[in-house]
Amino acid sequence: MFSFFKKKSPQEPAKAESQQAPTHTRQSWLQRLGKGLQRTGQSISSVFTGTRIDDALYEELEAALLMADTGVAATEYLLKDLKQRVKDTSTTDPSAVKALLAQAITQLLSPLQKTLTIGEHVPTVIMVAGVNGAGKTTSIGKLTRHLSESGASVLLAAADTFRAAAKEQLGVWATRNSVDIVSQAGGDPAAVSFDAVTAGKARRKDVVLVDTAGRLPTQLHLMEELKKIKRVVQKADASAPHEVLLVIDGNTGQNALAQVKAFDEALGLTGLVVTKLDGTAKGGVLAAIALWGQSRHASGGNVVPVYFIGVGEAVEDLETFNAQEFAEALLQ
Repeated sequence: MFSFFKKKSPQEPAKAESQQAPTHTRQSWLQRLGKGLQRTGQSISSVFTGTRIDDALYEELEAALLMADTGVAATEYLLKDLKQRVKDTSTTDPSAVKALLAQAITQLLSPLQKTLTIGEHVPTVIMVAGVNGAGKTTSIGKLTRHLSESGASVLLAAADTFRAAAKEQLGVWATRNSVDIVSQAGGDPAAVSFDAVTAGKARRKDVVLVDTAGRLPTQLHLMEELKKIKRVVQKADASAPHEVLLVIDGNTGQNALAQVKAFDEALGLTGLVVTKLDGTAKGGVLAAIALWGQSRHASGGNVVPVYFIGVGEAVEDLETFNAQEFAEALLQ
């Protein structure tokens, strides 16, 4: 199991680190990721089995990238980049173009690779949002496990009071991870969040994870509730929330990008968790998110990084995002 959390010393705040897991563990993870993206990888790789680099090859690659949910803009961007790399390297073998595409994808995705930092604030308040079914609460449980096993003290806030059994589901994770949880029977989400942050400060917890209500970005009243939670959290701690994460389902394609844009506009996202990159997941949407990040950065904003990606339901199926590893898995 990987470790991204460094236990703080009395003089040093706790800090999440981009430490690699033991080789055998990381290799096992990469195998699961590659298996999850296998369908997409085979579709793209088949393009490079011919004998010539010509317009037909690029047309087939364009179709394969679009089928992988890369989106029109990101597909055009990658094709232009790839053609330039082929020209610069005087490549004539179609099989060699695959490696150049991996380089192009890695470069595009690299800005999304960033370490989640824990410890600059005590507690570090992490607000987690996402539509119903994206795997939000499960991702919080996995993140809690990794933080706890790395030495961080975690407090959970059951602020998803709209979804039936959400509080109970989070409670199961709290019990499994032996961490505290703040919840109220039928309580107001903002009130629960306020109480949790206040308790986290009083108990000197390293992290407070706030599980907010799942919703669609088109549900305006629920988006307003999210904004209210953020405002109330700031009343409990003026510097909070220190991270605002969105959990997105890797199977939803370009709809995932629409979710990122909508939630970012409402909350100001600081990071993403991409789940369910297994089975039917296409994964190309990360390229579209990366290209959107470029435009966001050009307009004076920050790129919204992908802190973690998940390929299954097990705790070990949540890992830190690495651009090169992802590109290679996507094209295996």
